[in-house]
Amino acid sequence: MPLLKRRTKRDAEIGTASMADIAFLLLIFFLLVTTINTEKGIYMQLPPKLDSTVDPPEIKDRNLLVILVNNNGDVLVEGEFMNVAAIRDEVKKHITNFGQLPGYSENAEKAVVSFKTERALPYERYVEVLDEIKGAYNDVRNSYANSEFGAPDYATYRSRLPEDNPDTPEDEGQDMVSDRFPLKISLAEPDQG
Repeated sequence: MPLLKRRTKRDAEIGTASMADIAFLLLIFFLLVTTINTEKGIYMQLPPKLDSTVDPPEIKDRNLLVILVNNNGDVLVEGEFMNVAAIRDEVKKHITNFGQLPGYSENAEKAVVSFKTERALPYERYVEVLDEIKGAYNDVRNSYANSEFGAPDYATYRSRLPEDNPDTPEDEGQDMVSDRFPLKISLAEPDQG
């Protein structure tokens, strides 16, 4: 009986180089096609953490403008109900008082706006009120930059400032507008409400 030769099967080889190429191309494809969600929020520079042994600075009641917002979105400025649109004018009056009216700040450098909410306040209302507060500071800074330095607004004034240069005279190159009207907003911890 003739001996039949057995065929030996060769193991199938899969080219790892071509598989790596395909994986790499798929990775590039998904990186190009996929949209990555960017986080949205309010840009704010947080103050450094206070040393627990140091007492917070004393602020006279006159220099503090208290703005409270409850869960319903009702705004109280110094204990009186106010429309959100009127906040900007009230904050501007507080910042630019310069000691004239007794219920407002002594000067802009000492003026502080305290903003406190209840925890369940809708985010949109929080942003709306905070925008009005910051808008008041921007309006005052724009006006001052225009009247004192001839700049159409505060941003233009800032763009004209020279870069940090040790050869620049001391009073030149400083942001005199923000020195005159510093942004002092105290964001108090929300109440549980």
